[in-house]
Amino acid sequence: MAAPHELPPEERKPSLLRTVKAVAWGFFGVRKNSSYQEDIKRLTPLHIIAVGLVAAVLFVVALVLLVKFVVAP
Repeated sequence: MAAPHELPPEERKPSLLRTVKAVAWGFFGVRKNSSYQEDIKRLTPLHIIAVGLVAAVLFVVALVLLVKFVVAP
């Protein structure tokens, strides 16, 4: 029997947009508990890690470009 917090595989359809939104809210540190619980049910850890790494790299690149733009002579 599946754990009560898990959905059957046919109902657990992770989407890229949902994962990106979850990671974005995680970056801001602001989440509703109900949204968090829903994401736990529907998203897979591998997708969250992959999107999180891509978002972190994009954030660092954006900061570097911003600093180069501001400091450039």
